[in-house]
Amino acid sequence: MPMPSPLPVKDGIGPTRLRVPTVGPWATIAEYVVGRFDHLDSDVLDRRFDAGEIVGIDGSPITRDTELGAHRFVWYYRDIPAEERVPFDEEILYVDDDLVVVDKPHFLPTTPGGRYLRESALVRLRTRLDNPELTPIHRLDRATAGLVMFSARPATRGAYQSMFEKRRVTKVYEAVSALPPGWDADSPALGGRALPLEYRNHLDARRGRLRVVVDDSREPNAETVVDLRGSGTSASGRDVLHTTLRPRTGRMHQLRVHLTALGIGILGDRWYPDLLPEEADDHALPLQLLARELEFTDPLSEVQRRFVTHRSLSEAPVPIADRHARTY
Repeated sequence: MPMPSPLPVKDGIGPTRLRVPTVGPWATIAEYVVGRFDHLDSDVLDRRFDAGEIVGIDGSPITRDTELGAHRFVWYYRDIPAEERVPFDEEILYVDDDLVVVDKPHFLPTTPGGRYLRESALVRLRTRLDNPELTPIHRLDRATAGLVMFSARPATRGAYQSMFEKRRVTKVYEAVSALPPGWDADSPALGGRALPLEYRNHLDARRGRLRVVVDDSREPNAETVVDLRGSGTSASGRDVLHTTLRPRTGRMHQLRVHLTALGIGILGDRWYPDLLPEEADDHALPLQLLARELEFTDPLSEVQRRFVTHRSLSEAPVPIADRHARTY
């Protein structure tokens, strides 16, 4: 169970929790915090302690004199920087007392992180629905568009989370890649294997690393079924391959890594196969990965539920008739 916060959600944004060492060269918690955040003005931090803005698990203020070891964790609200709005909107597909299903656009994070706080699906939805208890049941990368489910209240949250833990949710994605060399539409295959195929390997998400690590010496822990959805030319003139992906596991970056391993890295991916320098988002070419469908038996009502995205991938192959129509 997550540790309860002594501070409420404020303007859709939850407080930050900081682990504090119980022993060390610092006499007080404040001294540790000032050293930890040495890029910040120490006078500003001291004023926050004096104002009672940094608290312990019981909600009591941590003062400048609170000794190191008195608390293992402290909570506070981050200063909210000016944020440029992500110029795309989430669409709410379903709402009831327990569940919210959202169609997330590319470039919008699921949860706050890094330079994105207010500009996240979670904070937008908490404000929009006036529900500070809203919490994501699973997540999509900021670069990925499509379906995300949120729990609307703590009392039933565990029932929905357990569906994902027990792999009782059927997830379907689609992706668009550059057409691989030697592609044979009459005999579709990847890596010498006919489609559909199942790809398996072992993925590790290691602390401090942006990308996952493939460990071929260990038993597979990530499985994806890859099938052909189509091939052809996109509206922008790219020769592309359109695939349907059915992940049987939910490892970090699983689909991106698996398609890269099959020689069809996803268009617009700046992390795989190569980690490219960070730059401004290219809205003309978002990552061509879409969480298309979610299907499950509702653990509360036992009703079979199926949700389908309203979004599409901009680089998907365009039917020949439509391409001809664009030329006139």
